[in-house]
Amino acid sequence: MAIFENQFFEILEKDEKVYIKTKEPGFMLKDFDMIVRLNPRIKLTNFAVLKQVLNEITPNPVEIGSWLPSVTLEVSRDKMSASLFVYETLDYIRSNSQTFQQKVLRLLKENNVIHGIQDIKFETIVSGKAILIAQGTAPVKGEDAKVTYLEVPERKPVIREDGKADYYDMNFIYEIEEGALLGEKIHAKPGIPGNNVHGELVAAQHGRDASLKYDRKSAYEVEEDGKTVLRSKINGVLEEHRGMVSVNHHLPINGDVGVETGNIDFNGSISIRGTVQAGFSVIAKGDISIEAPEGVSGAKLIKSIDGDVFIRGGIFGLGDTRVEAGGNIFVKHVNDANLIADGDVNIGFYALGSNIQAHSILVDDRKGKIIGGRAIAKSIIVSAITGNRLERKTELIINSVNKADGLELIQSKAALLKSMQEDILQLESQINRILPIVNNLTKPQIAAFEQTKQKLSSNKESAASIDREIKQLMNDLRSVGKEEITVTKEAYPGTFIQIGKKSAVLSRNTKGRFLLESGELNV
Repeated sequence: MAIFENQFFEILEKDEKVYIKTKEPGFMLKDFDMIVRLNPRIKLTNFAVLKQVLNEITPNPVEIGSWLPSVTLEVSRDKMSASLFVYETLDYIRSNSQTFQQKVLRLLKENNVIHGIQDIKFETIVSGKAILIAQGTAPVKGEDAKVTYLEVPERKPVIREDGKADYYDMNFIYEIEEGALLGEKIHAKPGIPGNNVHGELVAAQHGRDASLKYDRKSAYEVEEDGKTVLRSKINGVLEEHRGMVSVNHHLPINGDVGVETGNIDFNGSISIRGTVQAGFSVIAKGDISIEAPEGVSGAKLIKSIDGDVFIRGGIFGLGDTRVEAGGNIFVKHVNDANLIADGDVNIGFYALGSNIQAHSILVDDRKGKIIGGRAIAKSIIVSAITGNRLERKTELIINSVNKADGLELIQSKAALLKSMQEDILQLESQINRILPIVNNLTKPQIAAFEQTKQKLSSNKESAASIDREIKQLMNDLRSVGKEEITVTKEAYPGTFIQIGKKSAVLSRNTKGRFLLESGELNV
């Protein structure tokens, strides 16, 4: 079939190949491009041969390319779209629109493209460029599970001034009855399937599941109205520690801890209406609340392993009292005592001659004072006044986490957590396989089954603990580079300020935010 002819050559097509027969040499190669544009079905494959034959007479046709189909169709690898490739001029398509449309319909049928077919706008056709002819319907991912918990009242001390008296109050103990609702999980939902261009179903991703995080010794899950509901196993005190909800056993003491009660060590939370007398100790796994307005004087040890400590009055430590908390410490004032918290230490009025260690140390920024002693934090220290007119040495120190060490520890714990999660999945799989036949098990088999369940429960608790540790480390790392000491009203001479390895002793009265700027302390 003849495709094109002029005085210089003739272009022919045979068996889907393109040939040229030169009649007269001298046609410029650059002008040949115009001929290809007018005949988009020509695909040149050998420019060197073309260049040569244009400059010499060829008695026999010479192959220079291939003859493309008028239109082709390609389905994407994921079968979610199909595209046409047209190798005709727009004028040709307009003049032969019915023939062109019939070719397209035939291609769609041959390639089994039946879903999401779209109309073609002729004016958008560019020879050799993909034209979307069919688009699949994408699946819709299901909604993720939603977990909500009973809101624990914020533990934020309120300082009120009423004439002659100062009050340091907060909502600390939140009592819960057995069976009380602690939280719920609305289950993840299945997605909406889609269709590819062949009309085949495309599976939708199920919504991501989430788990209720709670202490399995004090709470349990139950299915109610299509939701997983979390309820309390016991009467106690609602607590939230590092993302895990628990109900601690509650030991209320209506008077003092002293000769009548002896030292107390309790696996739960303790609320003491009175005080802790000199020389006595109180240790609790959960929160400790000491309500006496006169505070604590000369107590030996007040320690919450996992919770917070609240002392409505102050602490007169007499150099001996030690207060520790796995969470936060809230106290009206502190004299000659030692305070250590994994979380924050909040002081209402003043800290005098005391040693304090915490993530952050927050003394009331309106009139709170740190006078004498040492305050060591990982992130922030805030006070209105530090030191005094007698230039009593007062140390304010920020020891931030080493970023490289912190990241290494997080990676190590994350690897351990991943290994434990794999073990948990295996144990859950074993239990799920046995559940349908549990009634047919022998006594030794039942004993082994119970051991597997106990191991699963223990592993879940350990994994949750490691997860909380990772989150705490990540929280510490977020403070790196943001360390600062703020004195809002007066920092007296003799105040020692240290952030990281940089330190200075103030020689004049000043105030403001002390931090590292360009690696130097801005004192």
